[in-house]
Amino acid sequence: MMPARLLLLLCLIGPVFAEKSPDVDCLVVNLEYISCTWNKTGTPEVNYTFYSKLGNDQWKICNHYLTENNMNIGCNQPGDRFKTFKTRLIYGNNNFEKSHELKKQVKLNPPTNLTVLNGSDFNLWFYWNYTSPAPLHCVESEVRFRTNNNNWDFSKVSAGIQKYCINLPSSSSRYELQVRNRVDDTCGESIFWSDWSEPVVWASNNSTYSDDSMSPWTPVMYVVGAITLILLAMILLHHERLRIILVPVVPKPSPFLHNIEDWFQFSKGLKDNFKPNYNERACPVREYNYVSQSDVVSSDGSTCSVTTDQTDCSIEQDPEDLSAPIPSNPVSSEEVQKASV
Repeated sequence: MMPARLLLLLCLIGPVFAEKSPDVDCLVVNLEYISCTWNKTGTPEVNYTFYSKLGNDQWKICNHYLTENNMNIGCNQPGDRFKTFKTRLIYGNNNFEKSHELKKQVKLNPPTNLTVLNGSDFNLWFYWNYTSPAPLHCVESEVRFRTNNNNWDFSKVSAGIQKYCINLPSSSSRYELQVRNRVDDTCGESIFWSDWSEPVVWASNNSTYSDDSMSPWTPVMYVVGAITLILLAMILLHHERLRIILVPVVPKPSPFLHNIEDWFQFSKGLKDNFKPNYNERACPVREYNYVSQSDVVSSDGSTCSVTTDQTDCSIEQDPEDLSAPIPSNPVSSEEVQKASV
């Protein structure tokens, strides 16, 4: 009874431990060779022997294996994409065979030698080269470009053309472009595009770049600049004399009036020029007794006017003369009445 149960258990779990059939994928690379791999689900646990044949040809063993962790995971073989390609994996008594139609399973290499030129027509022209053995009229391209790191714009380029134009670019913008290609439908269209080419960049300085990554020295310069500023601030705070030299104190006006000359450090000779000079020529001043014209009668019966100038700076006199009184001859009212009679 017990052996029967063990036999039944082995029959149920046997398929679980059975070797899973590897799935072989094949791709025509750049129209030069056929590359087949069988590690889609992971690295196989055993080393398979790979055989292949085209159409009715004989089976050929693989001469160039692709390995991973010392295990065979693929094989590169010459071939023709327009013929049925058959593959066979053998390990012990296990034999896994599969047929492939490779007409649309073609992947070209990406374009190379991308260049950019600002043409005489003021347009931006991009040029590239193919490395595929396919005729030029059998290869179509797709371009993607962006301005100032914005979203990509895509554009198809007809078969046989190896250039692309951006009309009237802005001198203040940055343009980045990449290209990929595939076999055109006129020559048996492939479902696979090549990888994108290396980017080419045009900026306002009209230069071509192969990489737009930031220079590794840029963050270093930022760090050095920040450390320098911090050290300078610490030196100014702890060294009063140096701080006064580099950052002189601006004088604050006092609410009480002071001589403005004290704010500045003038030489003694220059400061003396600001002092007032009182050694000037004195201007004599006289005082006269004013006599009304009607009260003064001349001896010949005519009236005369008396000048009452109080200053005379044009005549130089001695200080002693200025202190002497000036005599006056007043006329009485009785003499005036007699004269009028």
